[in-house]
Amino acid sequence: MLRTIGKRILLLVPTLFGLTILLFAWVRSLPGGPAAALLGERATPDAVARINEAYGFDRPLIEQYFTWLGRLLQGDFGASISSRRPVLEEFANRFPATLELSIAALLIAVAIGIPVGYWAARNYGRAADHVSVAASLVGITIPVFFLAYILKFVFAVQLGWLPSDGRQDNIQATRVTGFYVLDGLLTGELDASWNAILHLILPAMALSTIPLAIIVRITRASVLEVMNADYVRTGRAKGLPKPQIRDRFVLRNAMLPVVTTIGLQAGLLISGAVLTETVFAFHGVGEFLATAIFQRDFPVLQGFVLFIAVAYAAINLIVDISYSFIDPRVRIQ
Repeated sequence: MLRTIGKRILLLVPTLFGLTILLFAWVRSLPGGPAAALLGERATPDAVARINEAYGFDRPLIEQYFTWLGRLLQGDFGASISSRRPVLEEFANRFPATLELSIAALLIAVAIGIPVGYWAARNYGRAADHVSVAASLVGITIPVFFLAYILKFVFAVQLGWLPSDGRQDNIQATRVTGFYVLDGLLTGELDASWNAILHLILPAMALSTIPLAIIVRITRASVLEVMNADYVRTGRAKGLPKPQIRDRFVLRNAMLPVVTTIGLQAGLLISGAVLTETVFAFHGVGEFLATAIFQRDFPVLQGFVLFIAVAYAAINLIVDISYSFIDPRVRIQ
């Protein structure tokens, strides 16, 4: 197992190297530049030239790339052009918010998606099955930002049940890990933890719709396939109890493609929270990344996207390893 994990980690090296090339080329292809974005109406040729010289943007692209790559290998991701703070510090301050939101959205998607998918498969061809399929199609097709605005308008503005934006009200809360819900539990400040949960509900619901719909459909299809397998029919013919057939034969074998889907969706949630965080002013990586795009903040764009790519690769590695725990017959090559 350790050897397999080591091989997978080594395979990430050329992947990440190729990603740095594509990322550097993409950032440099953006129209305008950081100097013009920072200076705005004050962007005179002399002022732009001074900023470009200060940050090395006037040097040849090849030299800029290898300079940036050399700093990456030393753990130096540069400093944000807009905030003047190190990119690594900015990411560390904001990543807990994005991760907390992604975990909440994934928990909603898994907690609802797997039971609904199984229920739809058990009622195949009936009204319950048709309703679940139609609802999953709606969940996949509706834009996340559109649903986010609807949820915000209905539950925050009209009904006033939930907060409309932010991660927490302006309360005195102790910060330990950067995960507001966990911090409240660790310090015993349950009111702060509950307040953070209330702020999480709407953005997590909006962000969970697409993975929820996908998990429902994958679970339904996988359970239907397993339920028609020979070994399940044999178990029924032998008179095995229904709970044993469900747990030992159906769910265990049907979960393999579902786990793959959950792993992929977990990575997509982390990388796709930009719109949700922007709508709900949820101060995470996505919101800061959107601001960096408008400001042409090259160090932030390069560093944040690279961090997210590494997190996505790590999640997929964990999913691959989990196969052997779900079904010992599966071996990672």
